[in-house]
Amino acid sequence: MARGYLLLVLHAHLPYVRHPEFDRFLEERWFFEAVTETYIPLIKFFDQLRAEGKPFKLTLSISPTLANMMEDPLLRERCTQHLDELVTLAERECERTKHWPDVNFLSQMYRRLFEEARQTFVERCGTRLVRVFQEFADSGNLEIITCAATHGYLPLLSSEPHTVRAQVFTAVQEHERIFGRKPKGMWVPECAFYPGLDNILAEAGIRYFFVDSHSIEHAEPKPLFGVSAPLYTPAGVAAFARNQMTSKLVWSSKVGYPADYNYREYYRDIGFDLDQEYLEPYQYAKGVRTNTGIKYHRITGTAHDKHLYNPDWASESAAKHARDFVNRCRDQAGHASSRMPFPSVIVSPYDAELFGHWWFEGPQWIYHVLRELANGGDLAASTPGDYLTSHPIQQKAMPTPSSWGKNGFNEHWVNPKTEWMWRLLHEAGYRMGQTVERKTQAPIARLEDRALRQAGRELMLAQSSDWPFMITNGSTEEYARRRFHDHLHRFHDLLDGVENQQIEGTRLEALEYMDAVFPELDYRLFAPAGR
Repeated sequence: MARGYLLLVLHAHLPYVRHPEFDRFLEERWFFEAVTETYIPLIKFFDQLRAEGKPFKLTLSISPTLANMMEDPLLRERCTQHLDELVTLAERECERTKHWPDVNFLSQMYRRLFEEARQTFVERCGTRLVRVFQEFADSGNLEIITCAATHGYLPLLSSEPHTVRAQVFTAVQEHERIFGRKPKGMWVPECAFYPGLDNILAEAGIRYFFVDSHSIEHAEPKPLFGVSAPLYTPAGVAAFARNQMTSKLVWSSKVGYPADYNYREYYRDIGFDLDQEYLEPYQYAKGVRTNTGIKYHRITGTAHDKHLYNPDWASESAAKHARDFVNRCRDQAGHASSRMPFPSVIVSPYDAELFGHWWFEGPQWIYHVLRELANGGDLAASTPGDYLTSHPIQQKAMPTPSSWGKNGFNEHWVNPKTEWMWRLLHEAGYRMGQTVERKTQAPIARLEDRALRQAGRELMLAQSSDWPFMITNGSTEEYARRRFHDHLHRFHDLLDGVENQQIEGTRLEALEYMDAVFPELDYRLFAPAGR
């Protein structure tokens, strides 16, 4: 038996960015980039591990909004077109750089990568990433878990508990609909916990969730083993805490692995370096420069002048950093386990999009980490579900309120720039609860049923933590504000129609097509009593 277990957890999430009302929409590119740069490379390296006969285990959280986007026929078609355009752009780059051998070598690399990505997406996956991730789950390599329905920031929604319950139960129902089984665990958005949330998770059948380290370190009573073991809340759900050492090694852009000068520089992209006229056919909004994914430089320090990227040097760094990571984890797990009656855990949770999108070599690093662990020894890869099955007896305590955001609590989501949003969400949540409670007292006409279902979708989309996050960061702030207001406006408009018995069927049908998330949403989850 291993002396310790490394629990690698990747949280894959994007807000619902589907805009069928436009032929091309800039923010849909977020999804296409994540598919091309993160999800497909992960599948590629998982396939490679299986081909080498290397056993591996890790946990993948796929948020319900992202899972719905992965399964959406329109987005799958548009993603294929995006990959076609990347191949065409790379071919043009091969021609443009043919007299510069070093750069031409890199443009040839990108053409090959984009062609492989298209082949993986279309032929290996049949454009359905969900099917392939499910294949890895069936083989025991992946433990796929869920997240709150639209990544709502649950502590700040808790004044209307039925909206939290709807977020959690809808997530479980959507996961079962898409993946064919109920999830064992849940990534609570932003690892944000408050006492009482564990009761809702337990009621929904969730066995475990994740918190930041200080939530366990300051739990009541204080846990004997700290973050080296999970703890059961009073409701019987296990909380796993993030390991700070492994977090710093991977997250830090200053002292972490991604800061290595051999790695590719994210911020030097031909989308900003080349002539606008040349790039225009590949842009999603006229005159708006965006990343293309073709980047010819490595980090080389903080100055703008960068050296050319060398993929061989980067691969060597990824393998070296993977060995260093595993050795550090092995030492820490051995030290912790020497004081414990059962093996310790090192929980390493990360946003999935860090790997490949922001840190180009990240999926390769994961491959090397899993390969190192497959060679045996006293540290093994595992998943939270497997660990709890093997070691069901754990300490019991109540985690403290926390998040993994700035300063560990709520300020990244509620602050002077965003505080106005929460009163509107609380009022909308209260109104939804009252309307559903009244309307479910008697039989509901089919049109009313559809309108209430769509109102639930619009409310949940407005509750996404992505909108206050973007506003706080000042990134795509205009888009975040517009999405927030649009969904709330549609929500109130739908409930006005329900309450006045004046539902516009044509407008309802248009909203059902435009905001088509969660096709089997049960709006009765919003009833205050949970009916």
